[in-house]
Amino acid sequence: MNRIENGIYRRAFLQRKGVGIGSMALGSMLAKSLGTAPAFGADADPKSASRGILQPLHHAPKAKRIIWLYMAGGMTHLETFDHKPKLAQMHGQAMPESITKGQQIAQLQGQKLQCFAPQHPFKPWGQSGQVISEIWPQLASRCADDMCIVRSLHTDAINHDPAHTFMNTGTMISGRPAMGSWLLYGLGNESENLPGFVVMVSTGKYGQRQPIAARQWHSGFLPGQYQGVEFRGTGDPVLYVGNPKGVSGSQQRQVVDTIASLNGIANSRLDDPEIATRIEQYELAFRMQTSVPELMDVSKEPEHVFDLYGTKGGDGSFASNCLLARRLAERGVRFIQLYHRDWDHHGAVKTHSEGTAKEVDQGVAALITDLKQRDMLKDTILVFGSEFGRTPMAQGDGRDHHLAGFTMWFAGGGFKPGFSYGATDEFGYHAVENRVSVHDVHATLLHQLGIDYQRFSYKFQGLDTRLTGVEPCRVVHELLS
Repeated sequence: MNRIENGIYRRAFLQRKGVGIGSMALGSMLAKSLGTAPAFGADADPKSASRGILQPLHHAPKAKRIIWLYMAGGMTHLETFDHKPKLAQMHGQAMPESITKGQQIAQLQGQKLQCFAPQHPFKPWGQSGQVISEIWPQLASRCADDMCIVRSLHTDAINHDPAHTFMNTGTMISGRPAMGSWLLYGLGNESENLPGFVVMVSTGKYGQRQPIAARQWHSGFLPGQYQGVEFRGTGDPVLYVGNPKGVSGSQQRQVVDTIASLNGIANSRLDDPEIATRIEQYELAFRMQTSVPELMDVSKEPEHVFDLYGTKGGDGSFASNCLLARRLAERGVRFIQLYHRDWDHHGAVKTHSEGTAKEVDQGVAALITDLKQRDMLKDTILVFGSEFGRTPMAQGDGRDHHLAGFTMWFAGGGFKPGFSYGATDEFGYHAVENRVSVHDVHATLLHQLGIDYQRFSYKFQGLDTRLTGVEPCRVVHELLS
């Protein structure tokens, strides 16, 4: 009888403990969904959300922020920054088959390929003798000695949308985080009252207007708090940021606190990062009701600043957005991206490249000058370029998409000033000397911000995912001071 009772007890014990162990395992698996969360709401420290995960940084940074001047549509390198006398000599003649055979071509596929000469003259500028097109009179004359020009870029995508996605996120797969989101995740936001990742879009009257999708500044699989925020250049910069009529600031504060408390209750049970994001975004939106109008009010800027930029601000132009970019940078915004949408020149490339450059020239020269005068260029990286270049072959009187060789330039933030690097062949087709990939660009920018690209990742679907992907890339140390 004792043996039977002991057997029952043992079986009961194992059954009960089995249920207990299973419960513990289930609890462990659901920990991220059902665990407790820190308190949120009016008493939460707003600075806690601004800290990045890299504490400390991998190495001492040379820069704090990036202003990316994005010439959307595929800026022609052959009319702007890459001088090709041989292509001019070959104008109207057949492009050598040895150059184009087996190469990926967009709209010119299957057509007769003829050399098309650069449509504007080039000359050396500044003490560094940087050879730049004459369609950049202010940028070239005032800033050539600040620019680090890379003429050997190449990319993987030949059509606009995947090329934008690749340049912004490091992959052609939609839904991945933009570089600005990666930086906020790693470094945090220095501004308490403004988003850490701000985007502005301008357009002019030349070329085809390149559509820019909001997914180009999406946070992808990173928490939503790292997503970019688009500011409009005219009217209300952020829709619905102001209080409704009859609602005072104190009443709005009460609403935000109440919503935060309710969200905090839910988050204490679910520990959902998107609930935490919602709480933080409500709080940020409340603070932006004061900070955004102050940012956009440029009336206190001195007259010489308006003369420098050629605008009084608020007109939605690229120059106006450059002025706002400087003001955003002063306020600690980590990543600022200015799109100008008019560089898609399939036809009339001579007229449109000159016209579009004129829309951009004064603003970018003013931004570099202004940052230098304020001693901010040393820790601000300016990036200037497109998703790809344009073909040395004619498409009527324009140029087609081109991925095998194009130009970008950088300034400030520890990049060598007055320096040229890399080269395309004598036709401007292939990057042949010191080739630089899009991933190389990302790795180098991360490096200047104190981040080792090989150690900076986010676990997604079981993989350690990086901005720079898994293919070999490098920090281009030759570009750095």
